[in-house]
Amino acid sequence: MVIRACTIALIAAALGSEAQADDLKPSGDSVIRAKAGKSEIVIRTTSRLAGAIHSLTWDGKEFIDSADHGRQLQSASNFDVGKSFIPEVFNPTEAGSRKDGAGPTSTSRLLKIEANRNQLRTLNRMAFWLEPDEKSEGYLALNTTSLSNHLLEKQVKIGHKGMPHAIEYTTTFTVPKGENHKFAQFEAITGYMPSEFSTFQTFDSKTGKLKPLDDGPGEQSKPIVFSTPDGSHAMGIWSPDQPSPGFGGVGYGRFRFKSEKVVKWNCVFRVQESAGIKPRSYQFRQYVIVGTLDDVQGTLVKLVDEYKPKTAPAAP
Repeated sequence: MVIRACTIALIAAALGSEAQADDLKPSGDSVIRAKAGKSEIVIRTTSRLAGAIHSLTWDGKEFIDSADHGRQLQSASNFDVGKSFIPEVFNPTEAGSRKDGAGPTSTSRLLKIEANRNQLRTLNRMAFWLEPDEKSEGYLALNTTSLSNHLLEKQVKIGHKGMPHAIEYTTTFTVPKGENHKFAQFEAITGYMPSEFSTFQTFDSKTGKLKPLDDGPGEQSKPIVFSTPDGSHAMGIWSPDQPSPGFGGVGYGRFRFKSEKVVKWNCVFRVQESAGIKPRSYQFRQYVIVGTLDDVQGTLVKLVDEYKPKTAPAAP
């Protein structure tokens, strides 16, 4: 995890851009692509989701189940508001709110977007998942507005240092001033996938091998790979910034929602400060790996080796 000083000017400029006329706001529709093995990885964002990733395809297969405004390749955060931590009751979300449903618009606001060839960058003002009067699991929302002052910047690049199946994915969450939090949970990235990606495995960085993973639900400490049973299509997640200090046993979550016919993985970071979470920008690096199961495993081995601490040569 990299923590940057809060750029107040960025926040002011981003929030100030809300004053511009609707017809001047950027379109969230974009496409980036690059060759990865026998096919291209193609990533699409939409205005409907305020620039969040609606689709990722490779070798004729869709990897994202984009049904509402929660099931995307996207980011979100959760905070305690100085109380006991309860998920979703103060939950800025990139793609929009629960009330947006499967509708054509998002409560989140896209502020900036750049897409060129294999690279994408967006800046988003996140909506709260719940409306102020809504409940989640019986708990009332703690936000008092539909739109938060939390910003989410993502930078996405297909391909990394000779690894065409690796997608660099950097997320930066800016926590604004004026809020009282002692605990922050950053879902730096999550992927909702079609149920056909039914095989769950973990990657052991010491051996380079994949091992079966149960349904959970919940988190564990090793990177996760979801694949079709025959291994022809797979997606993995790994971050060189894991684990969060003080949270070594978690970081990578997996979930199977049988009735909704969707599966989910995520990469989660946590910050806990008894004196209060500082209003600044929190940045996280991830790699999403797409291809066959062999492609994903081989790329994970290379990524782990790249970030492995290098031993200095012995003195003569």
